[in-house]
Amino acid sequence: MEQSTKVVIGPVRLSYLAVWEPKAVEEGGEKKYSASLIIPKSDKKTIALVTKAINAAAEAGKANKFAGKIPANMKNPLRDGDVDRPDDEAYENSMFINASAKTKPGVVDKDRNPIVDQDELYSGCYGYVSVTFYAFNVSGNKGVAAGLNHIMKSKDGESLGGRSTAENDFAGVEVEDDAFA
Repeated sequence: MEQSTKVVIGPVRLSYLAVWEPKAVEEGGEKKYSASLIIPKSDKKTIALVTKAINAAAEAGKANKFAGKIPANMKNPLRDGDVDRPDDEAYENSMFINASAKTKPGVVDKDRNPIVDQDELYSGCYGYVSVTFYAFNVSGNKGVAAGLNHIMKSKDGESLGGRSTAENDFAGVEVEDDAFA
């Protein structure tokens, strides 16, 4: 059986979400929908699944993208958070994948109902993500990239990026009913 380049991985922690409006990585660059998928290093099963799909994408791209030979310095979409994001606690002891797409991903809750409230899916929550890996060869850069298909939120998590909730901000406030009477 041929190994698929399309996988559903999770649960992963979602970060740097741009799933409601596409964003450009650099000024003037192409706008894309994207998400960073954080996978704990202890999740050997998911890392193995992702590695197999990446290898399948590299093998599939060997003929038409890599001139018959997988490059030794091929860019790999599965990256080590301790190496590439050492100052970001969310990536500690984790691997991560940056996935993107030109088309808007489907976003659903764990009951497979579409999420329409943009505050429901945020950087820091957890979910399952459908990703397709594919080979590329652009301007001398050769490797495998991750295409973002769809996201299913599975549970809430602590918001990343420093944003707190209204409940947390006002947790210690004692309200006086007649303060301005």
